[in-house]
Amino acid sequence: MRIRHLASCTLLAGVLVLLPASAADGPNAGTHTSHAFTLFGEPKYGPDFRHFDYVNPDAPKGGIFTYAWGNSFDTLHPFVVVGTPPAFFTLETALYERLMVRSGDESTAVYGLVAESVSWPDDYSWAEFKLRDGARWHDGKPITVEDVIFSFEILKTQGSPQYRNDYAGVAKADAAGPRSVRFILNQAGNRGLVYTVAGLPVLPKHYWAGRDFSKPTVEPPLGSGPYRISKVDPGRAYTLERVRDYWAKDLPVNQGRWNVDIIQHDFYRDISVSFEAFMAGKADLRWETLPAQWATGYDVPAGKDGRLIKEMMKFEGSTFYAGIYFNQRRATFRDPKLREAISYAFDFEWLNKTIFYGEYIRLRSHFDHTELANQGIPAGRELELLEPFRKQLDPRVFTQPWSPPKTDATEESLRKNLRRAAQLLNEAGWTMKDGLMVDKKGAPLEFEILLWDPFFERVAAPFVANLKRLGVNAKLRMVDTAEWFRRMESFDYDVTQGFTLPQSLAPGAEQREYWGSAAAHQNGSRNWMGIRNPIVDALVENVVNASNREEQVAATRALDRVLCWGFYSIPNAYVRGVPVAYWNRFGRPDRDPTWLRLFWLLNTWWIDPQKEAALEKAGGKKAR
Repeated sequence: MRIRHLASCTLLAGVLVLLPASAADGPNAGTHTSHAFTLFGEPKYGPDFRHFDYVNPDAPKGGIFTYAWGNSFDTLHPFVVVGTPPAFFTLETALYERLMVRSGDESTAVYGLVAESVSWPDDYSWAEFKLRDGARWHDGKPITVEDVIFSFEILKTQGSPQYRNDYAGVAKADAAGPRSVRFILNQAGNRGLVYTVAGLPVLPKHYWAGRDFSKPTVEPPLGSGPYRISKVDPGRAYTLERVRDYWAKDLPVNQGRWNVDIIQHDFYRDISVSFEAFMAGKADLRWETLPAQWATGYDVPAGKDGRLIKEMMKFEGSTFYAGIYFNQRRATFRDPKLREAISYAFDFEWLNKTIFYGEYIRLRSHFDHTELANQGIPAGRELELLEPFRKQLDPRVFTQPWSPPKTDATEESLRKNLRRAAQLLNEAGWTMKDGLMVDKKGAPLEFEILLWDPFFERVAAPFVANLKRLGVNAKLRMVDTAEWFRRMESFDYDVTQGFTLPQSLAPGAEQREYWGSAAAHQNGSRNWMGIRNPIVDALVENVVNASNREEQVAATRALDRVLCWGFYSIPNAYVRGVPVAYWNRFGRPDRDPTWLRLFWLLNTWWIDPQKEAALEKAGGKKAR
């Protein structure tokens, strides 16, 4: 997934396991039909459920909800690489519906939306979705079988690498009846492909008939979701308006959701300006990303008198993977020994003590906080999967648990790490000359670190200073968020502070785009580090083709272990929850979804008239 597709990460890939016996009552022996998919056991909600448990089905509708973001956009077309659509809130979620939608209190379960049910054979060689009567576009036209087939074909051929990789294992989509679409899968037995297809966003064929799908546009697109775009100020703002006659508003999956009438998105190129806008009452909710700001920035009168709420929300599942990414498209960074040497100059423990207020936990895996993360030394099935590559892999893969270089936040331990870094650089062919590390031709070791937030400059500056002590000439380059997104799309950087969205608990075909050789030179792919390694490719395929959960866990751990020992990035850290600040004007359900992501708040909260009145009476939305 590209950076901007936050919400869509929930349906990228997975593994479908057998549903309850009642799901196998289809007309053909060996064919199963159900209203839901689930990764483990049975779905929580049966075919007659009325609403999810984490919503208030009687939540009132109305009001305006305003966000302030520290970036920009130049297109409202999120399905192709060209252009920069709004980041951190996906238009796919608000404007377009998928065949099936995820539940927020199950780790990997989806329920019918555009499709009322899905059927599949025992060997998972195809999946057939029956479309729901009454599903329609905002212009009143029905969502058809032709729309679903068009969506699959256009995304697979012209969509961003995310979609091309997701649907690479699907041979074709055919009409199986007036309201049914059958997807033929290339590989029988790959249950994850069925789950992936269930997440297909459905696009209107008639709308795109006279338009070029490959080009960006700021024209509000035609959708079928709970909101439509009513106003656009390119690069600066856009407005979502709730669709009053939304065709799916009474479905069980939508009860108590999408409660706000107007959602206003305002964009500020500087993230610090977006914070000031929030504190001045020009925005209603903020997902805080800066630890110093979280620790001290909300210590204001409004935070003390209850008008402004600061809350660390709990979460389950995987975390963001944040780190310093080496771009291997640059020849300098193709040597793993050099990458490892540079990682010794990053003193996380000192940063956590002096800058992060001790709030952060060091990342040790690309699948941290889950059973998929590598742990200890490989054993059992994981060892079997790694064994064929023993001669090509770093021997430590088999003999040592992986852990990033660390210090005890003292100068003495840092010096020890820098001595180790210098040794590794010497082994990689670099020598010190006149205070600089140079190669055999006398060229200095130098590179640029691309940053998009002033906070990261505080994090990177000590790292640069440590590198200088090694004779490495690293320079910081600060750009605004819009330019950073563009440069990430085209891989125009040496090193960058980047992040990968939380991994699925059921990793599948999307792993090819994160780490696969084929994605390394596809602009817009998520292989930001430019990894081109046949061993990694083989391990990715083990993940994609895993036949059961045990195999999937072993394959993912093996992949994660090799990625970590490859030193493709320097892992940073994560916080213990989701830090959110908001003005006290919202009503909330009695419980939050277990698998919390920020976008869930948008569709389960509502504007509470009594709290709104109390807020205004107490001084309104003004922090100081």
